[in-house]
Amino acid sequence: MPQDSAPVPGVEPRNISALDVVRAIVLVISIGTLALWGFATWDFPWNLVLGIGAPVVVLLVWALFLSPRAVLPLHPFLRAAVELLIYVGVTIAWWLMDQPVVGIAFAIVAVGAGLVSGRRRLS
Repeated sequence: MPQDSAPVPGVEPRNISALDVVRAIVLVISIGTLALWGFATWDFPWNLVLGIGAPVVVLLVWALFLSPRAVLPLHPFLRAAVELLIYVGVTIAWWLMDQPVVGIAFAIVAVGAGLVSGRRRLS
C-alpha cells in the first residue's frame, strides 16, 4: 500500500528529535518516581493519597504549562522555573527514599535536557 505524500491542510508534520524522546522519558520517570515515593515512603492512608496524587499533580502541571500544546502558555523563564520545580521535587523524592546517587543522576539528565531544549526553543 503506497503512502500518500500529499499534505493535509491544517496539519503540520512535527519532526521528533532525540531530545524530545529524552524529555518524554524524563517525564515518565518523574511520574513513576513520585508514584513510587508516595506508595513506598508513607503509611497506609497517606500512601494512597500521595502515591496517586503526586503523579496526577505533575501531569496536570505539565499539561497546563509545559506540554507542546499547553493550555496556559508561559513565558520561557517561568516555564523553565516550573520545570525545575518538578525536577527538584523528583530529586528530593529520590533522596527521601535513600537513593541520593539516583537523585543526582536524574537531576543531571533532566536539567541538562531542559537546558538544551530551552536554548533550542529560544534560538
